[in-house]
Amino acid sequence: MIVEGIVTTLDREGRANFAPMGVEWGITEIVLKPFRDTTTFRNLLETGDAVLNLVDQVSYFVQGALTSPSFASHAASVVTGAVMDAACSWRELRVQQAETTEARARFRCAVVHSGFQREFIGYNRARAAVIEATILATRTRILPVDDILAEYRRLQVIVDKTAGPAEREAMETLTQFVQKEAASIRGGPS
Repeated sequence: MIVEGIVTTLDREGRANFAPMGVEWGITEIVLKPFRDTTTFRNLLETGDAVLNLVDQVSYFVQGALTSPSFASHAASVVTGAVMDAACSWRELRVQQAETTEARARFRCAVVHSGFQREFIGYNRARAAVIEATILATRTRILPVDDILAEYRRLQVIVDKTAGPAEREAMETLTQFVQKEAASIRGGPS
């Protein structure tokens, strides 16, 4: 099963990186699958530690996908890592095996500690739609942008029906980003 969360890693100087990522979920093992050209990939190779943060606010996914944000966080308990203050719960991870030859690496990680801050209520349809839109926004250089825009029109209907202000704002930010990317790809004004 793939679970969406925010993976935090630290570089050798202790600077935190926050990256939304779908991970292969397990009780004792979680597989992280960063692309090889990412900060998460480099940090995992350097330190071997990560934290998977389970959050219920979609703005963290959007910001993490489109920018290089710094979220409020505190030190992890067991690994050298950062736990997001906004995390409902988290898993502290230590790399056990790395497969790095493909464009998307696979880091098999042992869950060495779990933390809980508050109940995770789940995602309503709008939040799930925004997460899907966020994933698509990171694929504008991989997938046909017209297909992404068509999917955005479908997802927008869900957001219009079930969203609160935070989800509407997140979807608007994503739509503007993808439209700019589309114009850039086509060579037109952004």
